[in-house]
Amino acid sequence: MTRIFSLIFIWILMFFGNVLSAQTQSFSLSGNIKSDKAEQMEINLLDADNKLIKTEIADSNGKFGFNDLKGGTYRLKINRNGSEVYHSETISVADNTTLPSIDLNVKAIEGVTITKAKPMIERQDGKMIMNVENSIASTGNSAFEVLEKAPGINIDNNDNISLRGKSNLLIQIDGKNTPMTGNDLANYLKGIPSSTIDKIEFITNPSSKYDAAGSSIINIKLKKEQRKGTNGSVATSLGMGKYVKNNNSFTINHRNKKINIFGNYSYAYREAYNWLVLDRNFFKDNSFEKAYIQDNYLKFKFNNHIAKAGMDYYMNDKNVLGFSVGLISNSFNLNGDNSNTTLNSVYKPESTFNTQNISNDKWTNVSFNVNHKYTLDSLGSEISTDFDYINYSNSSLQNFETRTHKINDGTDQLDIMKGDLDGKLNIYSLKSDLTKNLKNDWKFESGVKTSFVKTDNDLKFFDVKNEALVPDLRKTNHFIYEENINTVYGNLSKKWDKFKATAGLRLENTNVKGTQVTTNQVNKQNYTQLFPSAVLSYDLTEKSNLEVNLSRRITRPSYNQLNPFKLYLDPTTMRSGNPDLNPQTTMNYELTYSLSNKYFATLSYSKTSDNITDILKPIVEDGENVTVQTFENLNSASYFGLYLIAPIKVTKWWDMNNSANFYYGSYTGNVSGTQINNKGNFTFNINSINSFKLGNGFTAELTGNYKAREVYAYLNMSPFWSLNIGAQKKFKNNSVLKFSFTDVFFTGNIKGQTNYTDYIENFAVNRDTRVVTLSYTYNFGSSKNGQPRKTGGAEDLKQRIGS
Repeated sequence: MTRIFSLIFIWILMFFGNVLSAQTQSFSLSGNIKSDKAEQMEINLLDADNKLIKTEIADSNGKFGFNDLKGGTYRLKINRNGSEVYHSETISVADNTTLPSIDLNVKAIEGVTITKAKPMIERQDGKMIMNVENSIASTGNSAFEVLEKAPGINIDNNDNISLRGKSNLLIQIDGKNTPMTGNDLANYLKGIPSSTIDKIEFITNPSSKYDAAGSSIINIKLKKEQRKGTNGSVATSLGMGKYVKNNNSFTINHRNKKINIFGNYSYAYREAYNWLVLDRNFFKDNSFEKAYIQDNYLKFKFNNHIAKAGMDYYMNDKNVLGFSVGLISNSFNLNGDNSNTTLNSVYKPESTFNTQNISNDKWTNVSFNVNHKYTLDSLGSEISTDFDYINYSNSSLQNFETRTHKINDGTDQLDIMKGDLDGKLNIYSLKSDLTKNLKNDWKFESGVKTSFVKTDNDLKFFDVKNEALVPDLRKTNHFIYEENINTVYGNLSKKWDKFKATAGLRLENTNVKGTQVTTNQVNKQNYTQLFPSAVLSYDLTEKSNLEVNLSRRITRPSYNQLNPFKLYLDPTTMRSGNPDLNPQTTMNYELTYSLSNKYFATLSYSKTSDNITDILKPIVEDGENVTVQTFENLNSASYFGLYLIAPIKVTKWWDMNNSANFYYGSYTGNVSGTQINNKGNFTFNINSINSFKLGNGFTAELTGNYKAREVYAYLNMSPFWSLNIGAQKKFKNNSVLKFSFTDVFFTGNIKGQTNYTDYIENFAVNRDTRVVTLSYTYNFGSSKNGQPRKTGGAEDLKQRIGS
């Protein structure tokens, strides 16, 4: 570990010396604003691509200035109270430049204030962005429910999330990976209130600068105040479906020239349910053998606390030092009632059982980040370094009481099983990135990263015999996982008049070791892989652009996907990891056409090897037919897609934002003796968001979506649709009152079938999707904007903690 950290330190020193030795001639740009309240003006300097370079605040006399500028063309954008009031023509800088006075008096400014809201869906820098803060339908929901309604998103009966038909995603919160996947991830997201979310970024083809993990990236960005002065917000909401849902959040921020101090806290109490009806049919040599008819009702209670605080210290014009600490505590209680009727080979009942499942789970996450940024010039050249320490701990106390009745002989039996799960995980991560703008519009990016992970999960199961706990050694397990990943990458880009090209290469060295303590079984993997990426962009006209994008990605199994623990729902249903899983690799290709930066069409193709697939498969355990939810590597998965975005302004008061995703997924592999070859189907999702301006601060929203039938390997999902309505009122005291009614017709639930050679399962899942919510948000403080900073170096690790 010491050697790796020493190499990183030497690398930083080498590049630091190189960039300092590169001397670039710089100029200044200054000006003066004529206004009664010039000190309220925020001046933004944009480059030729309309990207923000630097922000200054005019002094009391209206004077402002920008130093250390590279020769080229720029534009000025001036804001007052968060609204744009002036946008300059192109300014050429080839020497120290003083602009003519800009005459903006207060009355004129108030007459031309622009209050245009962000569109619900937009595209920036290769990302599709969903602005959640502007969505009325998202009011009072959780992050999971917001994702569930997002364009291109599918969530199956096991709560696995896919984007435009692609699974094994990298889910991030503020650029850092979430601590779980699968059911654990879903439960975690269900505890995050939507009132804390600013926007969601969908990155379907990340460049080499991003961690290579995940077929695509979904980044949920939480709100963070950046305005100068002291400001913040408070929000609360109360929703009622079948059960109550309450979200509360508070943010505060103080910023001046030297420091930026921020903090936020949210609390969510939510009750929900998952009603799963199953018809499981077992066959042998194509003859019906047995069936389980099951009715599973699970009620959840979430108590979720999220807190984060930090500070950025602007040491001088070139150095910024920052740190942040975070705490997440999620208590999750489950009460399950599972009734089962077993049918014999002639479809007659032979036995019944009822399982009462009570589980008390708790996740705790403590994180610490320290970061430093050194600015090389005013054009974005910089060196940034991040160190992260992250600790997770989780515990689960489970109690299963199963009462079995055999119909033929009339006998009854009571079985009691208890489970005690204790898990700990530590992550250490250090990374450093260099961004350097060179002459003639060349740009170079490079970085290194190393990370160390150790997780220790101890699961004990006991049978209760005569009120005594008897260890069940068949189910008990102790699993330790250790991982070290070392990375280096480089990106080089060049911009011409109408053409821009970027090429990158990332190298990742992975060393993993999994140990089953109870059986002394050790699995090791060591491999080094290259991940190239490239982007070619051409402006066909002033308003249209064509972009070609390709990248290679890897999805490593999550820590619990490798963990062979058996977690039971009832005597016939369990979850288990697979220590023999291999990582999957994917080649992604995209062609995107954009018009006026409003209308988009993306053609995409991807090919995945060793596709990690979440499956339900039949096995025999202790002579009984059992269904296990686990993970297998399919040989390959192919994807062809067309994604369209088309906003329409129907009238002055009616805006419509439409998106559609058409795709075909094809899967090849063998699971549980069932071979599939290029199995899949053509399918599509359609989403429409309609916004209505009603005047006097009132707006309304109508959102509808439809998801067609989809075949995913062994899973066949039925089509479904939903409709959401909402309204809001903005008050002059900077507060907002919102009302929403989601899934009005209660149609957004999932049905489908799982099909193997000797097993067919029909299922239907109902969730608490029809909810009426009322929320209130109050914003307070200054309106002078600042610039956000991105921090954190553990982006590729937290995702894989859960199963």
